Amino acid sequence: MMTITDIRGHALSGTNRDAALAYSDAVRQFSMFSGDPVSAADRLIEAQPGFVMAHALKAWLYLLGGAPAAIPVARAAILAGESVPATTQERGHLAALGHLAAGRWHEASRVIEDVAIEHPRDLLALIAGHQLDYFTGNARLLKERIARALPNWSQDTPGRHAILAMHAFGLEENALYDQAERQGRAALAIEAGDGWARHAVAHVLEMQGRHDEGITFMREDLPSWTTDSFLAVHNWWHLALYHLELGQIDEVLALVDGPIMGGATPQIMDLIDASAMLWRLHLRGIDVGPRWHRLADSYKAGWSAGGYAFTDFHAVMAFVGAGRREMIEQTIEAQGIALLAAGDNADFTREVGYPLMRALKAFGDGHYGETVRLIRPIRSLAARFGGSNAQRDIIDLTLIEAAFRSGERSLAKALAAERVMAKHDSPLAKLFARRAGLQGCAGTSCTCPQCAAGIAA
Repeated sequence: MMTITDIRGHALSGTNRDAALAYSDAVRQFSMFSGDPVSAADRLIEAQPGFVMAHALKAWLYLLGGAPAAIPVARAAILAGESVPATTQERGHLAALGHLAAGRWHEASRVIEDVAIEHPRDLLALIAGHQLDYFTGNARLLKERIARALPNWSQDTPGRHAILAMHAFGLEENALYDQAERQGRAALAIEAGDGWARHAVAHVLEMQGRHDEGITFMREDLPSWTTDSFLAVHNWWHLALYHLELGQIDEVLALVDGPIMGGATPQIMDLIDASAMLWRLHLRGIDVGPRWHRLADSYKAGWSAGGYAFTDFHAVMAFVGAGRREMIEQTIEAQGIALLAAGDNADFTREVGYPLMRALKAFGDGHYGETVRLIRPIRSLAARFGGSNAQRDIIDLTLIEAAFRSGERSLAKALAAERVMAKHDSPLAKLFARRAGLQGCAGTSCTCPQCAAGIAA
């Protein structure tokens, strides 16, 4: 009997050649954050009920998507995959999925890591592992998981752009910016529509303070990353970050009211992006009006507390902004329950999420000293509850503003100096320096070009 394989030579159980090609295309869509891979997986399952990897793909898509209703759907897909014959590689996917559905994020990461070590051209295993590294804040593995596999992806291996894109993001999260940009742009040269590659380069430009370049980069080929992409809102968010850094508030609000919050059915990650942008505006003293209330209503309709601390943290931003005290209390109460639950989110919540949510509440109540007290001990731990360096920057921004508002001038001055050293060319960093009365990056002995010109001028 002929063995059916995907386009990179991995055996597939319970399917035929046509469905195998359709499966490979669905994984391609997932790798680019484009199209509708969920519907593609459903069609494959309907046509081939015994197609193990179609069930696995569906489960990965639901569990990594973060929707509250995802777990029952994913568990049904996992059970269906387990009920039919499967290869060792396929059983590895199902085992990792079982751990993730039970809230064991780190164990899921380890199991799918082993699958990719044995099968380094298993694109779905690499994508799933890469996303788990992002959700658990494992910066080292974001880079190394893909670096291990990269030598097995020749120039003509289908999907090589996706490997370069993931490697680019891992390099960026480890502050290897030049390498990251090269890999990201190489991925885009192969496939201009790779949303994750666009995203990786956008991160580099943000972290290096190249905001004008970032605006040009994102606007130069809008159709490639906005058409039929479920990462588009997040990439619009990156464009808004550049405008915000440059103080172009009207541009930011136009993006917020348009692509960031203007969608009819926002996904969880879209809500996170909206919260993160509105809170940054809020920290600058900009009144965003009824946008907070619309966002709070969207959370109430499509989210439930206690599933993932990083999401809950952003939900509390919306509730603080909208003055929804009842929702703030309910969310923080849910964190207390999450602390006692099984699974890794209890650790995410205990170590980072719970104190951060209390810090946001304190900020909303005008208790800025309490905000400072709660945030300072966890700055070095914040990666443990996931997200990227750029996303977690909101923690530092909140701390800096709270230090100013609480009258803790020495701390504010120290934090401003820290930020100018990290981002010499940042208009926002220079604004903090002026507010703190800082003369030079690290005192009069600093000889960098920015200090020679006088950053407080």
